[in-house]
Parts: sequence; structure tokens; C-alpha cells
Amino acid sequence: MAQAPARAASAVRLFDAHCHLQDPRVVAVAPALIRVATASGVARFAVNGTSEKDWHLVKQMAEDHPAVVPCFGLHPWWVPERSPDWMDSLRRFFTETPEAAVGEIGLDKGSHGKTIDFGEQVEVFQRQLELAKELERPVSVHCVRAFGDLLEILKQTGPFPAGVLVHSYMGSAEMVSGLANLGCYFSLSGFLTGMKSTKAKQMLKSIPLDRILLETDAPDALPKLDNVSVPLVPVPSSDADTEKHHKDSESQATTVSNESLNHPENIHTVLKFVASLLEMPEAELAELSYKNATKLFSYPGSKVHPEAEAI
Repeated sequence: MAQAPARAASAVRLFDAHCHLQDPRVVAVAPALIRVATASGVARFAVNGTSEKDWHLVKQMAEDHPAVVPCFGLHPWWVPERSPDWMDSLRRFFTETPEAAVGEIGLDKGSHGKTIDFGEQVEVFQRQLELAKELERPVSVHCVRAFGDLLEILKQTGPFPAGVLVHSYMGSAEMVSGLANLGCYFSLSGFLTGMKSTKAKQMLKSIPLDRILLETDAPDALPKLDNVSVPLVPVPSSDADTEKHHKDSESQATTVSNESLNHPENIHTVLKFVASLLEMPEAELAELSYKNATKLFSYPGSKVHPEAEAI
């Protein structure tokens, strides 16, 4: 039986439902970021792989850190670079890592996604959805400007009793009910702070309370709020190895300064923002989202078990 994570001194406990601590921009300081976030009340981290090049890093991170829930998937941005045997490799990672969930996978018609053949995106996405169903694992989904397509594909492929996490949800309020009926959870990140507040509030209030999750999507999605300063990632700009990792990172089209990097401790800013729009006490939303994430990530072989997580 898995043990519940140690409670931090923080008044709340949080579950970062989607992040990328294996990202070349922060992997060198990931252990420190996990320690700092844990001390602030973040008890779990769902770390999502995005391509064949980083699945081994996620696997190692989960072995090194009991609080890390590993997830393996092929992100739509890396579809063109997949190897001929990518699916066999993906299956092998799940065989070797029975506690893993599926993700990050998805569809993208945004500025970068539209440069990638959408038919190929759909094919890769559908194959991984089928794998998630076969493995009875939850799946973390990326969707940019393709919510109509996502809904149709989930209808064709579903249902998904193990659950679907739509990460960094920025869709409309009108899309929520259709997705929720197919087993979707809605994870909210710092990207939400860039959305028009009236639209964000309408969308948030349309999400069933038992489907709300919180995430950082670190090292991306840094929350940007007036009069709210967020702690920076401690990555020295003079660190040659970090700079090399940075330049090698294919997740970045341009060089990004340290000031724009996000990390899991900043989930508290997401909590504060979402709670304000929902007109809900922060402690109540924290516990609600924690229990929702615990339910989603509880499956045979998982590190997470509801009875062990109970207060």
C-alpha cells in the first residue's frame, strides 16, 4: 500500500496535476524545485513526458522522487520526429513503469501546431487514446484551437472510465458539459491569468466542482498578475550546462529568460486566482482540487491511493 505524502507546514495541500520538470530548462534544478514546492504544500507532481527523447528522464525522476507521478506520451509538436517504432517504445515504458499515466498527448491548431500535418496529429492522438483505454490509465490532453475536433474524437474513441485530463483548459464554457460527459477533468494553469476575466469566470463556473484540477505546466504558463510577484527558478544564466540544455531544447522556438520560467511552487498563485474568480475560499478549492486529482490518478499500480491520502 502506498504511503501518503508527508504533510508540509503549509495550511493547504496541493497536487500539481500537470508539469514538465524534465524540461531541459529546469531539469538541472528539478530536485530543488520539488523540495521548495513540497515545503509550500505541494504533495504530488504529475510529470509529463512529451517525446521519445525525454521519457527516460521522467522515468528516472519518478524513481528518485516518490511524489512524482510519471506520465508518458507523444505531444503533437513532436509528431513529425517520431521514430518508426515509437509506439513499441512507448508500450515498453509502460511495461517497465506500471505506475505511469498517459500524457502529454493531443491536438494543436495554434501558431506552431498548424505547421504540423493535422491528419498525422489525429492518428497519433487516437492511437495513444486507445492505449490509455487498454491500460486503464488516465490521459493528459493538450488542446489548442481544436476543441471541436477533440470532442468528436473523444466521442468516437470513448468512453474513458479512467478519466481524461484536459490540461491548461482555455476552452469555452459551452464546451465543458460535452467534455465532462465523456469523463473529462479540467486542469487550470497560469495561462488562465491571460484570459479576459469575465470569460474566465464564466468558464470556471461551468466546470463541475468534482472535475476541477490545478496545475503549473512548469516551466511554462508563468502566472502574470498585477501586484503579485512569483519566485523565480534558481537557474544561473552563467551555467554553461544549463545554457546548452536550453539551446538544445526543441520545446522552445526562441531563447527564454530565467524570469519567464515557471515552477511548481507557483501553483499557489493559480490557486489564489481561480479561487477569487469562483468566489471560493482558497483552502476549500485546494482540498477540492487535491481530492479530484487523487481520484483521477488512483488506478491499479499507481503511487496514489485515496485511502492513503485521506486526512
